[in-house]
Amino acid sequence: MKNARKNHSQHKHSHKNHSRSYHAEPRKKKEHGQVFLRDQSIVEDMLKDAQVQSNHTVVEIGCGDGFLTSSLLCYTPCKKLVVFEIDEEWARVVKEKCTSPKLDLNVINFLDVDLTQFFSPADPVVLLANLPYHITFPIFHVLKKNADLFSHGVVMVQEEVAQRLVATHGRSAGAISHYFQHYFELKLLTKVPPTAFDPQPQIFSRLVSFRPKKEICAIPDEEQFWEFVKTCFRNPRQMLHNNLHGTAFGHIPLTPETTNLRAQQMNMDLFLALWSGR
Repeated sequence: MKNARKNHSQHKHSHKNHSRSYHAEPRKKKEHGQVFLRDQSIVEDMLKDAQVQSNHTVVEIGCGDGFLTSSLLCYTPCKKLVVFEIDEEWARVVKEKCTSPKLDLNVINFLDVDLTQFFSPADPVVLLANLPYHITFPIFHVLKKNADLFSHGVVMVQEEVAQRLVATHGRSAGAISHYFQHYFELKLLTKVPPTAFDPQPQIFSRLVSFRPKKEICAIPDEEQFWEFVKTCFRNPRQMLHNNLHGTAFGHIPLTPETTNLRAQQMNMDLFLALWSGR
């Protein structure tokens, strides 16, 4: 009888554990960069800067467990919230949690989306998201490609990436800095500590606002120009002439002003001046 009671107790305990695991939330997956925001004051800062209006469609990339999603539905007057989430398990959690008719949740990788199938330039779109950090720059490339669809946005990125996005010269500056600054107005907002997330990352983060520029200076042979700028930054510690030597751009004459400069000492006007004199 004692053994029977013991086995029955173990069976009950096992059933209890099974029931608990059945209702447990999905695990956070490192491969998807799932670090979830937990500080409501950061969300408030994001919403304050975004100034979402009733005619705006809001886009969120990577909803996670719905912490930001819930606030976007509750505290913005947006007419629609379109979410792109790669993880089917977490998408299911958010669908159960957020039942607003404004929510349009799509289980798909944002980088694979044809945004013209979702939005049109006549329908102003605002991006508000805690971006998966490992694909921040690819996401910005998508935003650049579809700049006519977006009104503006506020996104969470790594502090180091934020500094690169806004740097005009110095160690943080790179070809990517000049590239995105040419197409977007970018501004640093709230610096966010690791304690604002679960799990806590080892780095600080930053809210960054962006707005596609309406008037952009035309660049002759634009694609080649950006390859030229990238080549100038090939080795940031080298002088320009060393980085360009032996490349497809080695024939471009340097001016006396730029001969002894490194790429990180250059601004966009100097790069354009060299390009126009090629």
